[in-house]
Amino acid sequence: MISRNNRIILSCLCLILIAASACTSKDNSKTNKKDDMLDQKVDSLLALMTLEEKVGQMNLYNGFWEVTGPMPEEGNAKTKYEHLRKGWVGGMLSVRGYDNVMKMQQIAVEETRLGIPLIIGFDVIHGYKTLSPIPLAESASWDLEAIENSARIAAVEASAAGINWTFAPMVDISRDPRWGRVMEGAGEDPYLGSKIAVARVKGFQGDDLSQPNTIAATAKHFAGYGFAEAGREYNTVDISVSKLHNMVLPPFKAAAEAGARSFMNSFNDLNGDPVSGSEYLQRDILKGKWNFNGFVVSDWASINEIIYWGRAKDKREAAKIAATAGSDMDMEGYVYIKELVNLVKEGIVDERIIDEAAGRILRVKFELGLFDDPYKYCNKENEKKLIGQESHHEAVLDMAKKSVVLLKNDNKLLPLKKEGQKIALIGHLANDKNSPLGSWRIASDDNTAVSILEGMNAYKGNELIYKKGVDLFLGETAFTKEVKINTTDRTGMVAAVNAAKDADVVVMVLGEHGFQSGEARSRTQLDLPGLQQELLEAVYKVNKNIVLVLQNGRPLALEWAAEHIPSILVGWHLGTQTGNAIAQVLYGDYNPSGKLPMTFPRNVGQIPIYYNHKNTGRATNREGNVFWSHYIDQENSPLYPFGHGLSYTNFKYSDLTMSNSSYAINDEIDISVTVSNIGAYNGKEVVQLYLRDLVGSLVRPVKELKGFELVSLKKGATKTIEFKLTSKELGFYNNSGEYIIEPGDFEVFVGGSSDTTLKASFTLK
Repeated sequence: MISRNNRIILSCLCLILIAASACTSKDNSKTNKKDDMLDQKVDSLLALMTLEEKVGQMNLYNGFWEVTGPMPEEGNAKTKYEHLRKGWVGGMLSVRGYDNVMKMQQIAVEETRLGIPLIIGFDVIHGYKTLSPIPLAESASWDLEAIENSARIAAVEASAAGINWTFAPMVDISRDPRWGRVMEGAGEDPYLGSKIAVARVKGFQGDDLSQPNTIAATAKHFAGYGFAEAGREYNTVDISVSKLHNMVLPPFKAAAEAGARSFMNSFNDLNGDPVSGSEYLQRDILKGKWNFNGFVVSDWASINEIIYWGRAKDKREAAKIAATAGSDMDMEGYVYIKELVNLVKEGIVDERIIDEAAGRILRVKFELGLFDDPYKYCNKENEKKLIGQESHHEAVLDMAKKSVVLLKNDNKLLPLKKEGQKIALIGHLANDKNSPLGSWRIASDDNTAVSILEGMNAYKGNELIYKKGVDLFLGETAFTKEVKINTTDRTGMVAAVNAAKDADVVVMVLGEHGFQSGEARSRTQLDLPGLQQELLEAVYKVNKNIVLVLQNGRPLALEWAAEHIPSILVGWHLGTQTGNAIAQVLYGDYNPSGKLPMTFPRNVGQIPIYYNHKNTGRATNREGNVFWSHYIDQENSPLYPFGHGLSYTNFKYSDLTMSNSSYAINDEIDISVTVSNIGAYNGKEVVQLYLRDLVGSLVRPVKELKGFELVSLKKGATKTIEFKLTSKELGFYNNSGEYIIEPGDFEVFVGGSSDTTLKASFTLK
């Protein structure tokens, strides 16, 4: 164990080395003095470290020990404890709370040779204790300021619990709602996904990462995970270079440019190469072309899984492949800590690779201010004061309301009247306080959501009758277990139908349990699980005045409901304030403005279905015969397209104009459109701009989102919205991964969804 005096001596030596480095450096290429000094600090510290200590920085362990109890004396926990005391651990995950983090950090700082602090990671996905909507739901708001604030609140609460690093945001683009992890991302579009990635990185990290209420962000999963074959978790990915650069990588690049301090590689392979061992992704693109200076962490044991893919024969070879490829930190894989020292000593892995990886990790620790104060995130008063404060509940309620999407409101059942109505509320999920919290909320307490029943009970002017109907699930639910869905017990169905008979309006809350989406929750069917569809149809037979409130973590296939049910709300899993948010939307105290970030299919057979598809050579039935791109049992169009979402008011678009009809490639293109609120309510509209490149050196999509603006309009008001297209929006990546802008003809579309037809044209010369 090193004494306080010896640590002071080492600190002084480190400063001397920094000064010497500054005096002797002949590298004049660096212009950022702050970065230059930081590099010197890292290099000086590396000079003091043994090979084992440097490899130790590359080792990330999961929590293993109840720190208030005795030290572990046997098994894996004993090994981890010994490594921690030797300085062979760079970070810990799933350790939280003042007492636990403080004890772990004390061991690292007080009992190791050099006293290097730990980085403390945790899955802070859509909040810490106070939960915002799941990320896919937040993305439906298209409100970048609100999304950034949501991440800020999560950072404030997590940092108060001793955490300084989150494994978020997930920025994977996915077109396949069978994949359960779509709930954790921003949907199907790379432009929207890029904007949201930046907002979340800024929210987590703030303006100054050294402040004690910030946490380092992790852009994940790098890369291609959202295109897992058949939508099946942990599966293979095989996509083109064009799709990789134009669809998958843009949000990652945006996150890197926004300053995300770490990247996490994913579980999939990409074109035959497990990405934890992909030199192309990690060295050529991320650390090469993008000049990323943070570090790359594996997903849980994903380096070890290089063996299971058949790319490495043992852990020794897996360690060599991953480290050489640029994976800097091994999460719970035990590969680096066991193999890398010997690989270096035997000359198989260059020690410079170890220095680079450890240096990147140390750099982020310096940026977090952990060397200035290793205990800056350990503040018992902050833990009591900041977590769950009232202002956080107000903010997540606001975020939840903004995330709701009104899919359909044909006979204007919504908003509900506030008095004089008899309302039947039906559905197991309507009185559930756990499911609305959603997946990936491991720090939040169970059963702490406001249920929809509680939210609606706050409105006293109507007679509200609740009937559960059928059970959606049976037994207890947990993040680590699959939900057992009820498919046989119809108890309660008759009572629900009888309650619906005499009601003026029936509100039915149906959908997925919160643990039916998320990691390892792939589905082959996207209809209402269990007996819910049967319940819906039974109620419809006796009362057609139904408002369907969906709770879901992914797009669902709702063709029967879309045809028969007059009003449908996508309520997602909205977090802590779910019931209050839904009730305020139902009763019109909040006018919904959300827009879908993913296409809703008619059925699973259409998947993958997405708006920015290519045209194909036979896209339409030009000859009046069977030989064109279509299904013989279903139409091609989606049930609800990307960007779709209604309001209690109506918006009219007109006067789409451009400053010119012809531009040079480097010109800025100004576009304007008039939007009018012609309905009876004040409201907000997401005005969306799409671009089509009519002829290119590669086949181009039929439409691509290239701009949007969230605008508030009072009833009767009109506003002119202006957009600007630049070289960032006009080009694309070719099959060499190069960004190019080509002359030619383009079309611009503006409207309230990707299905808009209002258009104008221009030419690039």
